Amino acid sequence: MEEALTTIRQESILDLRNAASEADIYQVKSKYIGRSGSLTQLIKNLITIPAEQRAVVGKLANEIKKSIEAGVEDALKCLRENKKQQAMGRVDIDLTLPGRCQSLGRRHPITQVTDEIVSVFTELGFQMAEGPEIELDFFNFEALNIPKDHPARDMHDTFYISAEVLLRTHTSPVQIRTMQQTKPPLRIICPGKVYRCDSDVSHTPMFHQIEGLMVDNDISFGDLKGILTLFLHRIFSEKTSIRFRPSFFPFTEPSAEVDIQCVICRGKGCRVCKGTGWLEILGCGMVQPAVFRNVGYDPETTTGFAFGLGVERVAMLKYGINDIRLFFENDLRFLSQF
Repeated sequence: MEEALTTIRQESILDLRNAASEADIYQVKSKYIGRSGSLTQLIKNLITIPAEQRAVVGKLANEIKKSIEAGVEDALKCLRENKKQQAMGRVDIDLTLPGRCQSLGRRHPITQVTDEIVSVFTELGFQMAEGPEIELDFFNFEALNIPKDHPARDMHDTFYISAEVLLRTHTSPVQIRTMQQTKPPLRIICPGKVYRCDSDVSHTPMFHQIEGLMVDNDISFGDLKGILTLFLHRIFSEKTSIRFRPSFFPFTEPSAEVDIQCVICRGKGCRVCKGTGWLEILGCGMVQPAVFRNVGYDPETTTGFAFGLGVERVAMLKYGINDIRLFFENDLRFLSQF
């Protein structure tokens, strides 16, 4: 039986060497160690030999079976590698060329503009402040001198969750919360999402706003004009003309709207600026004494200014975008331009 085992080993090595395909290799495997293979049948007959020889012959048989299994795996691996090399040889490619890189993501244009605005004010000593997007009516309206019967509430088109809970309509509540917790002097910038019931080419139900607040003992409207003028020149250009127009906000007095020279027609008049040559960019004013009283400040000794702007509006003017909905459609052809 030992001679038979030796013969099987030699023949299996020769057959695997001559196998030209995967089918040939599997056929060799079946011939020797398959269910009806010669080695399998020989192992089954071990019971017929004397007990003293059975251990030696059985050990040899197992060694041969393992060597055949290993030989089959090596033959398959070698055959597949040869096929791969042949296929590569048939394809006209230069393996020395660098691989194709995956395209990298970019920061959203709203994020880019937000970061740029925040960086200007942080250089001027303003600190970032944040607050909840689900807000109480007190912080969103009443503390800002907008009581329940005030007509200014109609301007905000508010999403109410309950009578006293709502989605904030501006980031001004962050200013109230910060003033309640901090004594003057105070200099903060408040970026974040806000919500209003409005949707068209220039409005969305959710948009981004940045508001600023500066409070101390001797803040004037001149400080407000100086900081906002510097800011707008940094965001657009030093040559951009700026004007302040009287306006009304319940939480500031005096109040103003700030316009910049139309970035499309450069003041000549076009469809975007409705022929005026000017574009509204933000609102601002000196903080109402009533607001200071609501947060525990003394309006006799404390003065300050506040301002607010929409990030999407700045981005649309900065990049010449005519439809705000493009920011939220996530079209890569649009986003990849920034």
